[in-house]
Amino acid sequence: MLARVALAAIIASAPVAHTRVVSADPIDSTPHVLDGIVNAITVVGSTVVVGGSFSEVSDAARRTTYPRDNLFAYDLATGRVLPGFAPSVAGPVYGLAAGDRGTVYVGGEFHGINHQRSRGLARLALADGSLVPGFAPRIGGGMVTSLARQGSRLYVGGDFISPRTALARLDATTGAPDPAFDITPGTPLTANAKVYALAVSRDRLVVDGSFTTLDGHSRPQLGLIDVSGATARVAPWRTDAYARKCSSAFPSYVRGLDFSPDGRYFAVVTTGGARGGMCDTAARFETYAKGSAIRPTWVNSTGGDSLYAVAVTGAAVYVGGHQRWLNNPQGRDSAGPGAVSRPGIGAIHPRTGKALSWNPGRERGIGVKAFFPHGSGLLVGSDTTRLGREYHARIGMFPLP
Repeated sequence: MLARVALAAIIASAPVAHTRVVSADPIDSTPHVLDGIVNAITVVGSTVVVGGSFSEVSDAARRTTYPRDNLFAYDLATGRVLPGFAPSVAGPVYGLAAGDRGTVYVGGEFHGINHQRSRGLARLALADGSLVPGFAPRIGGGMVTSLARQGSRLYVGGDFISPRTALARLDATTGAPDPAFDITPGTPLTANAKVYALAVSRDRLVVDGSFTTLDGHSRPQLGLIDVSGATARVAPWRTDAYARKCSSAFPSYVRGLDFSPDGRYFAVVTTGGARGGMCDTAARFETYAKGSAIRPTWVNSTGGDSLYAVAVTGAAVYVGGHQRWLNNPQGRDSAGPGAVSRPGIGAIHPRTGKALSWNPGRERGIGVKAFFPHGSGLLVGSDTTRLGREYHARIGMFPLP
C-alpha cells in the first residue's frame, strides 16, 4: 500500500504517455464508492471526477460518508472528496470528458440534473456542480455512452436519435451539432444503432458499436473517421475481424477502445462468449493502415471471459473485465495451453501482444468499466471492493513507480 504523499508533487490534467508500467500496489488515498458501479473517470486539472450508478461514497479512512447521486469528485493528490461538488444526477453516468475553465462534460442515461431538465448530456461547473449556462446539446431518443473532447469540439456516442443518430460532433461551448460532421452509423446489428465507445487522436476518430456501416461504407462494428479536414470523412480503413458472430446473447460484442498516446495504433476489447475468433479478446490495430480487409497486429484471448475497458499508455495495454486468464486462445471457459492467470485486470505488451508480468489482481465481479491513465498513474473503476489485494471500493489508482 502506497501513501498519498507519493502523488503530492505530480498532478496531471490529461492522459499522457507512460515510459514504464504502473506499480501493482495501489495508493492508499483514494476514496471509496460504497454501492453500485463506476462507469467513467476523468481528470480535470487536479480533480478526479467519477461517474456511474451509485448513491454513497466515503473518504479513504472510511470515517465520513457522503451522499452522491451517480457523480462525485475528489482531489487527486489527497483523496479528499470535494464537498461543493454534489450534483443530483437523475440516472446513470456512462461518459465523462474534461472541460475548460473548471468544468466537466457528463453523459449518460439521465433526464435531469439538480432538478432541472438535462437529458443525456450536460456540462457542469466543478466549483458547485451547477449546470453551465449556454450549453444546450438537445440529446433525444436515447442515452450517451461515450465522450471525447478535442479543443472546441465534443464527440458524443450512444444510441440517441437526435441531434444525429448514435454519433455527433458538438460545439463544446454551445452544444450545437457541427454541420461538417454528419457521419451516421447504419444497418444495426440490433434494433437501434449504438456507439459503445469512441476515442479521438490528432486526426482520427475511432468508434465501435452495434452498426455495420458508417455513411453507407461497410464497417462491421468498428470504423475510423478522418477528422483532419474541415469536413469529417470515413477513412479508407476496414476490417472484417468483427463480422463473425459470437454467442447469440451478444449480437454486438465490441466494447472498450483506446488510442496509443501517439495515435499510431489503437486497441479494442470485446465480450461475446467462449466461441473463439475475436470473442472475449483484446486486439491491436494500426491507425494508418489502408484496405478493406485489415487484420489486427495481434490478438490476446481470455478464453471465455468478457473484457470491457482498455487503456493504452505506450508502456502497456491495460485491459479489464471479469477475465480469469490472458494468453488463452485455446481456452473455452478453461485455461488452455500457455494461459496465464490475470484475474479481473492485466497488462499486455504493446508490440508482442503477450501478457506482461504485471498482475495486481482484482475481485472480478461484473468487471472493470473504466480506466484513466494520467501523469501520476492509472485510475481504475469497477463494481467490486478488492483491488491489488487491498480494500479499494470501486475506485482505485496504481501509481507510476
